[in-house]
Amino acid sequence: MIEFLDPSIADDDEAVRPGPLWRHTVWVLGITALGVGLGWATALFRFGPAEYGLPSAAPGPVWPCLAAWTGTGLAMATVLRATAARVPVYAPGRIAAVLTLLGTRFSLGWQPEPLVLGAMAMAALTAATMWSLFALRPGSRRSARPSREA
Repeated sequence: MIEFLDPSIADDDEAVRPGPLWRHTVWVLGITALGVGLGWATALFRFGPAEYGLPSAAPGPVWPCLAAWTGTGLAMATVLRATAARVPVYAPGRIAAVLTLLGTRFSLGWQPEPLVLGAMAMAALTAATMWSLFALRPGSRRSARPSREA
């Protein structure tokens, strides 16, 4: 537990994360639950002044927004975890949780129309996919083979 709290004892954040399927599934579900839960919790109060701040949850049904971002969070976390099981990816959990949190928070604050909600979800999923593709690129120092000049 102390290693978790001490930033000087940092494990390799860009490690490949192989393992059994159940461990990947639990990770994906946990990251999604964390993102949606924190987004919902932060929607209970307002950030900033009334003129330009982020409003609290708008009146209306919250379940469609929560369901949409749960599905989007599951898709993002799955893409990032599947990539991290093959190559080193920098902070896949933080990326998936923060994108899910922000999407949930903005959706609950403004209650967008379904088309806008879908566009937000696609933008977040595209960002997670691009993050994974960045780790998979052939010229990456992490995926490049070591040279034999030594």
